[in-house]
Amino acid sequence: MTEPIKTLPLVFEEPRGRGKPPQHLADLTAAERKARLEELGLPGFRARQLSTHYFERLVDDPAQMTDLPAATRDELVAGLLPDLMTALKVQEADKGATRKTLWKLFDGSLVESVLMRYPGRVTMCVSSQAGCGMACPFCATGQGGLQRNMSTAEIVEQVVSGARALARGEVVGGPGRVSNVVFMGMGEPMANYNAVMGAVRRLTDPAPDGLGMSARGITVSTVGLVPRMKQLADEGIPVTLALSLHAPDDELRNELVPINTRFSVAETVEAAWDYARKTRRRVSIEYAMMRGINDQAWRADLLADVLNGYGDWGWVHVNLIPLNPTPGSKWTASDPADEREFVRRLEAKGISTTVRDTRGREIDGACGQLAAVES
Repeated sequence: MTEPIKTLPLVFEEPRGRGKPPQHLADLTAAERKARLEELGLPGFRARQLSTHYFERLVDDPAQMTDLPAATRDELVAGLLPDLMTALKVQEADKGATRKTLWKLFDGSLVESVLMRYPGRVTMCVSSQAGCGMACPFCATGQGGLQRNMSTAEIVEQVVSGARALARGEVVGGPGRVSNVVFMGMGEPMANYNAVMGAVRRLTDPAPDGLGMSARGITVSTVGLVPRMKQLADEGIPVTLALSLHAPDDELRNELVPINTRFSVAETVEAAWDYARKTRRRVSIEYAMMRGINDQAWRADLLADVLNGYGDWGWVHVNLIPLNPTPGSKWTASDPADEREFVRRLEAKGISTTVRDTRGREIDGACGQLAAVES
């Protein structure tokens, strides 16, 4: 490194003094939804009808919920389907195949989600926190600090909104469905563990209790909160774990990913291996390629050696990410020749490697860029 990197202090708990989002049926199990309506003096059996409208029919206009009695429809909707967020801006790229939405939450917090349509699949990238407390210096969200955790329903609503847009044919390519969800938007998912796992359960619960997605289509990322990684391994839900490693050595990773000062590269990779061993799910190692910072050929060799220190059944895949630089940032993407050599070195040592297909550069595609501009 040519100069020391200044980072913000790590924040593991959200700031106090903020109100809670309104309770929504996506925050609750089927039984809890029924109980919630009964607490409000409304028929509990209507909860299933509301769930069907939300998760299965993707309805957001109460006037279309004609199976609900007109006299109590507004009360029922207010009880379990309160408004959670408002779309402030929608930007498109890749000829409409990529749509980024800036959301305003009930308390004014700003978060982002991105819908990306590929041949044969649609991926939603969702936020789990308003801001982030991990303080990674190359990340727009991390440099903005943490505002608060998002609720389960706020997380789910990002996916449901994308599903609505697809079902209504508002996305290029005609009607479709969300096939994949990645928790790689704003925030550190493992720092909001309970809400994130609640969202995973709502996404995978069979309709009409949830969206009925396959857990194998869901990826939960982390910068390396080791205790939560170990907890995830015991959940019994076969999501893909993505570890944002970004450096194979403690000296550099301490600066790029400050949580490394608490959980070293060795501890973090061992927790990732433990997840793969218990779930038999291959772990994705995310590695943002930064010119002159972490893209040296010797670091590719070291990364391969670190990963090869564990199982021999192809337990890990490296996903190299061409850095999407924020305006005015000193952090820039690696030279293509260095990127190719990095891939060659990893593959030569038997590490499965791909380079991520970047999307949305022209619409402030990196996490937190659009929110930073609007805030």
